[in-house]
Amino acid sequence: MEDAIKQIGERLKGLREVLDIQAQEVADLCGVSLEAYLKAEEGEGELSISSMQKISRKYGIGFDVLMFGVEPHMSTYYLTRKGQGESVERRKAYKYQSLAGGFRGRKVEPFLVLVEPKPDDAPLEKNSHDGQEFNTVIEGSLEITIGKKVLVLNEGDSIYFDASQPHCMRALGGKAVRFLAVIV
Repeated sequence: MEDAIKQIGERLKGLREVLDIQAQEVADLCGVSLEAYLKAEEGEGELSISSMQKISRKYGIGFDVLMFGVEPHMSTYYLTRKGQGESVERRKAYKYQSLAGGFRGRKVEPFLVLVEPKPDDAPLEKNSHDGQEFNTVIEGSLEITIGKKVLVLNEGDSIYFDASQPHCMRALGGKAVRFLAVIV
């Protein structure tokens, strides 16, 4: 996990240096302090998926290039076999596996997400990003908070929501939850 975060930081720093962009500009785009952004570049902190998407869109670099260090090449179709998608563990509680990483010019970002359980009293960090999000639970039970509304999704349940609303997720029952997330 630490290596993946360090590699993402190196790619962020490299992008900024190649495009001659001030770190403060990128921090402002992401809505984080300059200190938090610089920690991400050094691999000592991390940016949210939504921040990575903002950087990708603003500076015209592929999301997969930032997250996984790979350039998508396919434009007709891209097949992801079970367990074979590009994967990154960004936080101890979350593991993202890209399901369309090799498809160039995607309109959506589909991920298989694994959320590990944590203590019920552990604080949750809400996130928000442009666009919409669709989640469907494949295995386990997921508590999702959108704004002030707390919902529980079980296997087979799905939700579609405005992702600009602050939201966060937690695995329930002391077991990991696996779900499909499609970010538009």
